Amino acid sequence: MRRGSHRTGTPESPAFPARPYDLIKEVTIALVLVALLTAGLAALFSSPDERPVTLGSWSRADSADFTTTAVSELGGTSATAEYGPPYNHTPGAGQKIGPIGLQSLAGVRVPIDTANDFVIQPLRQAPEPPLVTDALTAWSAAPASRQQAWTSAYSDALGKAPDSDPAHVAPGDYGPVPVLTARLLELAQSGALDGELLTEGGKFYQTDYTRPLLFLGDGSYFADLAQSRHLAGDQWGMMNETGNYPGQPWLWLYTFWYQIDPFKSSDNADALIWGLMALLSLVLVLVPFIPGIRSIPRWTRVYRLIWRDYYRAQQRSPR
Repeated sequence: MRRGSHRTGTPESPAFPARPYDLIKEVTIALVLVALLTAGLAALFSSPDERPVTLGSWSRADSADFTTTAVSELGGTSATAEYGPPYNHTPGAGQKIGPIGLQSLAGVRVPIDTANDFVIQPLRQAPEPPLVTDALTAWSAAPASRQQAWTSAYSDALGKAPDSDPAHVAPGDYGPVPVLTARLLELAQSGALDGELLTEGGKFYQTDYTRPLLFLGDGSYFADLAQSRHLAGDQWGMMNETGNYPGQPWLWLYTFWYQIDPFKSSDNADALIWGLMALLSLVLVLVPFIPGIRSIPRWTRVYRLIWRDYYRAQQRSPR
């Protein structure tokens, strides 16, 4: 039994070494160092404080792209319209891990009809002049094949017009499509469309921005902004929501896989990377139970480095 110990072998308090400790001084030093480190890292790696992108700002900055996107929503040819679950039942759509279709398993949880939800319903909710009311009536009365023909013809004409400007579209049989998209552009530029897409859920307090974000993402304007800020999938860029710092560097492990094959060239990249990250997370959780890996700290004796003061004291103490 060591000197100064009880019969149970537990050392008494006087047996432990003591030294003066200024807690206020230590806290002050730590606070100053952390503040300086935070400010420095924020200056180097912070997210730019960008203004929010809305349907209104998009339509005012690039009205041609907004109109082209509105036509694709009306014709059911946009990315959202053909996405599949959880938005719609598009045959063959959805990413898979091998034979397992993850999106199909989840089902359609947020049903979205782009023509009705993004164009027709917002127009019906707003006070409309007779010309627009007649256009809505003509659209609703037409069969789906006729609607598809109108939107396809107008989309092709927009693509051929200078700068895709609706004012320079060649004459053709476009039905009510030009009137509907022109009025939708007016609503967007006034800022009303953002609010109308939010109120479609019928709730008083609106926090679900799914519809306006999907509409925005179907155009090229938002993607071009991301590209210019180095935020595209192949640019390694990451940005937190507006006003938060210092960004999201912790996501590098997730975005890393998008930069290498076979993921970057796969149509199922999202599903494959999700599965890989789930597997890696499971391995991390199970590290204490995996033979060999759990013994690495003992083999490397890293614990003796962490608790070096204790082992030095053990070596000095008399036996």
